[in-house]
Amino acid sequence: MKTAHSTKTARGTTPPGAANEQEAARWVQGMFGRIAPRYDLANHLLSLNIDRYWRMQTVRRVRHILRRPGTRALDLCCGTGDLLSALEAGRRGPVFGCDFCQPMLLAAQRKIAGQRMQSPLFEADALQLPLADASLDLITVAFGFRNFVNYQRGLAEMHRVLRPSGMLAILEFSQPSNSLFASLYNWYSRRVLPFIGGALTGVKDAYRYLPESITKFPGVEDLAAQMRRAGFESVEFVRMTGGLVALHLGRESGNGRPET
Repeated sequence: MKTAHSTKTARGTTPPGAANEQEAARWVQGMFGRIAPRYDLANHLLSLNIDRYWRMQTVRRVRHILRRPGTRALDLCCGTGDLLSALEAGRRGPVFGCDFCQPMLLAAQRKIAGQRMQSPLFEADALQLPLADASLDLITVAFGFRNFVNYQRGLAEMHRVLRPSGMLAILEFSQPSNSLFASLYNWYSRRVLPFIGGALTGVKDAYRYLPESITKFPGVEDLAAQMRRAGFESVEFVRMTGGLVALHLGRESGNGRPET
């Protein structure tokens, strides 16, 4: 079943009323700031806690890099720090957290302090990271990449800061391949999710935008192709929960400047 999300022309997220990338970024930043206080509760409830399993599988696929002595890892769009917390358990080097939404970072800071973690946080735009070229061994992004205002620029920036053979792991929502499951999920995301998410957070427009951002997001094959254009090699993806989410993995090629 072909859906709108399989389009190859999507450059980045398109929030309602945003006329350009700058307006889109401000809208996304403000939206996440408003839902930050109850973001964890909404996530776990709306996913029936399956989101914990998705993060666990992501950590499992990158654990071999985390266990290398001196590995430098970054959880980009770290939000309230759920994946950052999971990555912390297997690390043998520093794991940084980054987000461009300050209320999310404050929530992550409280979580880190409560768990006595050693994860430095910093605020930055994922399209302009304040990091040197080839300075990281691993970048993870969980449910944040589809909110980039320009996917190809975001991939190019992550490629820039990864060392040769460094790994990128993108965990993101997708569309189920089974037509019946896809229809059920689309009904849930358009009818149930906005109602419950809006009631929990008091921000109804956020939970109308989030399902729409999934349907507009590139399909798994399209995202893999974009990663290859950005210079990543050995690109693969793993569908989980019937294709509800997909984990994309790729390695920095070391071949210089990617396509933009």
